[in-house]
Amino acid sequence: MEPQTFKALLLAVAQTVIAHADELTALDQAIGDGDHGLNMKRGFEHVAELADGISQQPLPQALTEIGKTLVMTVGGASGPLYGTFFMTLGKELPVAPTLIDIRNAFNAAVSAVERRGKSSAGQKTLLDVLVPVQKELAAGTGGLLDRVKSRAASAADATIPMLAVRGRASFLGERSIGHMDPGARSSALVISALCDFLGD
Repeated sequence: MEPQTFKALLLAVAQTVIAHADELTALDQAIGDGDHGLNMKRGFEHVAELADGISQQPLPQALTEIGKTLVMTVGGASGPLYGTFFMTLGKELPVAPTLIDIRNAFNAAVSAVERRGKSSAGQKTLLDVLVPVQKELAAGTGGLLDRVKSRAASAADATIPMLAVRGRASFLGERSIGHMDPGARSSALVISALCDFLGD
């Protein structure tokens, strides 16, 4: 990917997260600290500010830089999880990855997030989007971007009836049921923006 195209991709993802900050805040106010929207907005504003420099780097270094930026600026529980995800992608991906490379790197990144958060799918976290997307990536190439985008959105919706087991929402017990997990929603937004850009 040419640097200008990569920069445009970074900005598209960042702008999507920033534009949905209020929605993410409202979701987190229902079952968390209420700061997920602000934290994600701040983190991706920094990514956007650094997009010129990041886009000039080879893909592995660029992804590592994105991860470090999110760790330092997002804060809360989400910063380390998002940072771990992107830094693991940077560690695992070659400069010019094939789809197989992407699948393998995504698998490694999901496993790293599971270890970092001491959680797994089914516990009402961003893993409830990442794991279904992981399965979609393994299911074949036909209509892949549309399938991944749709799976991410439906997986985020599927957290609504879940009982939170990890994170601050778990303190609410059954009162966490009936609300979408904010981390699942933000990860679905990132994936959707990525798919839309690559599809265009």
